[in-house]
Amino acid sequence: MRSVLVTGGGRGIGRAIAIALAAPDTLVIVASRTPAELDRTAAEVRSRGAEALPVVMDVADPESVTGGCSTAARHTSAIDVLVNNAGVGGGERVEGSNITGWKRILDTNLLGTYLVCRSAIPMMREGGRIVNLSSVLGRFGVAGYTAYCASKHGVIGLTRALALELAGRDITVNAICPGWVDTEMARQGMEAGAHGLGVDVERFRAKALSGVPIKRIIQPEEVAELVKFLASPAAAAITGQTYNICGGQSMD
Repeated sequence: MRSVLVTGGGRGIGRAIAIALAAPDTLVIVASRTPAELDRTAAEVRSRGAEALPVVMDVADPESVTGGCSTAARHTSAIDVLVNNAGVGGGERVEGSNITGWKRILDTNLLGTYLVCRSAIPMMREGGRIVNLSSVLGRFGVAGYTAYCASKHGVIGLTRALALELAGRDITVNAICPGWVDTEMARQGMEAGAHGLGVDVERFRAKALSGVPIKRIIQPEEVAELVKFLASPAAAAITGQTYNICGGQSMD
């Protein structure tokens, strides 16, 4: 049986990824901080003919990560695919910023990716796949989003170095940089941006999407399909790479 671990799998992009990777003879381990969201995703996974294991996990907490991976180890002999999707957003200018908030973003988005890799890699089968979710803000900077940009740039650096560490085991490590994706996190980000500019949310959304050449928001399922490809046998020769899925917002 193929075993897949998806963090942040309770909603948004993570939920779409867990569902996309669900198939008969597959165990999808769905990790998140919110039990109710986990249960909903697990039900969807099971409807696709896969087995589902909901695991409550806070990726920023080393003990929670260790405990969650220990739970997974009791249900599977090895992990074939690890998707580090869990993350938080938030923006604030550096001058007068809140240290706790800055640290929360780094701890979840970057340290969390490291902690899950650290616990899951010993369980991974030779020839496995790791896919890390970065962001287009891992490609360029945006004023007022220093913590988020730093964390997502860091995920790309981690991905490249880890790909070299694991090449000898034929484990590939790649990153994905989504742009604006139709999720609750994006909606919250647009609301915060609109508030900061003193405009209504629809006006902010229109302005944000005007910078996207295809002039529309990305759907979570589109990101999930790219993850599915990178987790497939067809991507065996791809490692240490970063892929944008942003409608042309970034071409680096």
